[in-house]
Formats: sequence, structure tokens, C-alpha cells
Amino acid sequence: MKKALFLYNPRSGRGRIEQCKEAILAEFEAAGYAVEALQIDFGSNPFEGREDLDLAVVAGGDGSMNYLVNCMMRKGLNLPLGIIPAGTANDFACAIGMAKDPVLAARQIATGEVEPIDCGCVNDLYFVNIFSFGLFTTTSQRTPDERKHRLGKLAYIIEGIQELRRMHKIPLQIKTPQENFDFDALIVLIFNGETAGGFRLARRSSLTDGVLNCILLEKRSFLHACWTMVRYLLGGSPRAIRHLDVEQLELHAPFQEPTDVDGQQGAEFPLAIRCLKGVLQIQCAPEKK
Repeated sequence: MKKALFLYNPRSGRGRIEQCKEAILAEFEAAGYAVEALQIDFGSNPFEGREDLDLAVVAGGDGSMNYLVNCMMRKGLNLPLGIIPAGTANDFACAIGMAKDPVLAARQIATGEVEPIDCGCVNDLYFVNIFSFGLFTTTSQRTPDERKHRLGKLAYIIEGIQELRRMHKIPLQIKTPQENFDFDALIVLIFNGETAGGFRLARRSSLTDGVLNCILLEKRSFLHACWTMVRYLLGGSPRAIRHLDVEQLELHAPFQEPTDVDGQQGAEFPLAIRCLKGVLQIQCAPEKK
């Protein structure tokens, strides 16, 4: 019988995952898996002593998937992974077409097929959706978990408003295989996925194209930055935003700037970033891809 690991947080989905845990496990058992349910402990590696798994599934958001992928990579494993959306934004799960209902999502994984998906890598950290720094990009890290569970996306908006006081320029030296240039950034978003916080910002991004979609917002005045972001969200193409589609790039800055990988604490400068094409085996329903 195939072995599966199901990782979950009892508070995920505002407690919904705990309520339907048995129904989720039943979906995997019906598909021929001997499944072990384990509460997430972000201080440990769930693959320790479980190197012979056939499938690992996590119930959570991008941060939980990030944890699963990095733990797997640190153990030198390469096995099918699944995600049941139970976070605040669930950008990665939405991008691969997972059902919002936890039991239906479990069925998609249990009966689905493995699809090769790209993965981003910055220094020694991996990311499934987005690596970022600058204004608003560490909002997820700064927002208390209790507030996330209670308010959902509104919690991010509240914390984001407070971050306006910390707005500043980040002088960057950017190196890609095609060009080298300097850029005074306010926000840098490097997408493997397609959305951030539910907003489709990476219009040209794909999880299977082998490149990262980079969005660089130039630092000018506060009002100009606000107007630029509004125009971009409405579908415009402001000149203060520069796009790069690259397999790899290097970023240097004269000081350390907090960074973020999928809502978790990111890497330190200098940054070596690359796209690992098709390195992840994501198990999902092919008709939803």
C-alpha cells in the first residue's frame, strides 16, 4: 500500500480542516493510501524518518506549501506533493486549480495525476509563488497569526497601511544573462506563480514556462507610487514599472533589506535567484490545471 503524509494546522481554514479531517483522510484511504495525519511543527522536518513516502499533502496557504517544499529539498527527496487550500490567500493552490472545499481538494489530489511545476530558488531557499521585498512585501510576516485567522485578508490591509510609514528607496544593482543595470526600487516582486494576496499582478507568469516574472516599481514620490500601483491594478502599463522575464538574476544592495518567500522570512542580500523548471511534482486533478 502507498504511504501518504497529511500535514495540517488545527486552526487552518478557521478550524474547518480539523472539522473535516476524517473525511479528508477517508479520500486518501479510498484511493489506496495508508495515510498518517500530523500537526504542523514549523520547527521540525516532517520527512525525518519518513523518507519512504509516496505522497505528502499539506492543508494551508502558500507559507505552509513553502515549508513543505523546503523541508523536502533539505532532505534531498523528490516526491509528489499536494495542497489543500486553507490559508488566507491560497495563491498557489488557486493557480493549480484546487477546489476551495477541503474534502473535494483532497479528492483531486488522491485521484489526480502528477504535474511538473516550476520552483523558484533564492540563495538556499525555495519558493512556490513569490519572492519579494520593499513596501508591503513583508506584510504577511508582520501580521499576527491570530489576526489572520480572525480577519482574513482584511488583516493584511490593516498591516499594509501601517507599513506606509516605512516607505524608502532600495538602490539595486541588477544582473541578468541579458543585461546589467541600476534601479532605485520601492517594490520588487519576483513571481513563479500568478497572484499575490489574490491579486493577479504577474500578468505574463506561468508555473510551467521555466522563467520568473519580475516586477520592479521605481521609487518616486508617495503620490506617484500610489497612482502607479492603481494604474497597474486597473490594467495599465505605467513607465515606473519595469518587467523582466528571466531564468536567473542577481540583486545587490548597499544595505540589508527584509525579504519574503511565500509569506515567510526570506534570504539576505546579495541575492542569487533562479527558476528550476519542472522540479516540483504536484499532484492535482489535470482537468483543473
